[in-house]
Amino acid sequence: MSDHHATLELTLLTAEDAAANLPALGELLHACVQGGASVSFVLPYSPDDAQAFWRTKILPALPGGKLALWVARQDGRIAGSVQLDSDTPPNQPHRAEVRKLLVHPDFRRRGIARRLMREAEAHAARIGRSLLTLDTRSGDSAEPLYASLGYVAVGRIPDFSRDPHDAGKLDATTIMYKRV
Repeated sequence: MSDHHATLELTLLTAEDAAANLPALGELLHACVQGGASVSFVLPYSPDDAQAFWRTKILPALPGGKLALWVARQDGRIAGSVQLDSDTPPNQPHRAEVRKLLVHPDFRRRGIARRLMREAEAHAARIGRSLLTLDTRSGDSAEPLYASLGYVAVGRIPDFSRDPHDAGKLDATTIMYKRV
């Protein structure tokens, strides 16, 4: 079996880098939503919808530095991404939110999510953020990953979001934090 880490490259993207990678970022998000990830979107969800998310919601936030976006590339292909949102109110200059940890279904179970999270945590510490928060669908495969990285669950909110594959079903979310 090959060493998956040998060709894994993590990159902090600028707005220009992200714009140049819109098709690949759109493909990553689309594949994750199609694969059942609860990351704000429900089916039907087209590749155009996925690119529009990156173009309208993420690219405009990158130049100010309050949103950081990393991608993980495996053999040149974008295999995953994570965002760190440090655009917090004046009374929360010590906090940031981890958002949209995505790993393409073709690249799962290779430690990519863990590497992306560690990179976001290291960046948070570098910019003086000592508390990270996130939310994840309760019972999702990401929940034990976050717990293994030291995130503490502080509660669940029932009926938080629509299930991506069954619009009539509402999923709970688990709120978690970690001091870095």
